[in-house]
Parts: sequence; structure tokens; C-alpha cells
Amino acid sequence: MAFSTLDKKTETLFPLLDNAMEHLADASGFKLEMTNGIPTWEAFPVYRHQRKIDTIRTSLKSLHQDAGGCACVHVADLTIHFPDGSVKRPDLSIFCHEPIEQETACTQIPEVVIEILSKGYEKKDTEVSLPFYLSCNIPDIVLFDPETNRVSHYHAGRLDEHDSPVELTFACGCRSTI
Repeated sequence: MAFSTLDKKTETLFPLLDNAMEHLADASGFKLEMTNGIPTWEAFPVYRHQRKIDTIRTSLKSLHQDAGGCACVHVADLTIHFPDGSVKRPDLSIFCHEPIEQETACTQIPEVVIEILSKGYEKKDTEVSLPFYLSCNIPDIVLFDPETNRVSHYHAGRLDEHDSPVELTFACGCRSTI
């Protein structure tokens, strides 16, 4: 039976997703997400995946921080509650300011989302997460496929394809090498 994120079944699931189910998933080595009412489980990333996230994070720079611009606050694997009730854990989220929620799931929408495709879970990022992030009007969405070294940058209503490594500049005023 199909149901929207506003139905009673889903409302009942969200406290579990925040608490017991998320903890159970973490303890079992899985990331748990809910996108448009669709739950997905994904194995914890392997070393190469985590290493790429670390490399991207260390390359992040603000172009205008001196002038009060984006602080390029970057967080890996942060639980984010979206306005439609979806719960996502992007590989890397970039915010212009520290998120308000420090001890609970974040409700602030990131300026940039970067997803590293994992072998066997590519469809989750390309067919479930990407359309969702686009529907949320996230200004910059990056998908990186370490198998092919392809970088897909969705921004300003267009898609730019690159080979890694490539330096990308984001609408918020941050830049990073992917």
C-alpha cells in the first residue's frame, strides 16, 4: 500500500527513524534514509569512499569569507530532516553557517550536497536521492563516481560533467576539488 510522508504510518515511523531504527541501523553497519516515503538502507562506506570525502573536505575553501560570505561549514553523513518529512544523510553537506541543531537531526537545508557513488548502491544516489535534492532546490548537487572518475555537477538548472580531479565553484561562494 502506497502512502505519503504525511500519513499516519509514516508519522509513526519517524520517531523510530530518529531513535531506535537509526541506532539499530548504525549498530548493524547501515545508513538508513527515508526519501519521499521510501526507506533505503545502505552499507557503511568503504575506505576509498571515506578517503574521497576527506579529500574533498580538506580542499574546501571560501571565496568570500573575509567579506562575511559563506563559512563553508562541511559535515559528513549528517542526518537532515527535510520539510516534506524525508530524512537523508548526504555523504557531504555544506552550509554557509553552523547548523542550529547540534544534538538532534538538522532541519537546515544545505547549500551543497555531495554524494560519492558506492558500488551496488548507485541507483539510490542517482534515481532516488538526486531527483529529491533537485526538488528541494539545493543550489549545488555533486555526484562523484569513483569507478569512472566522473563528476556530475547539477547547478543553476544545468548539468556539467567533468573528469576528476576538477575544481568546482559553488553558488554559495565555496570551491572544492572533486
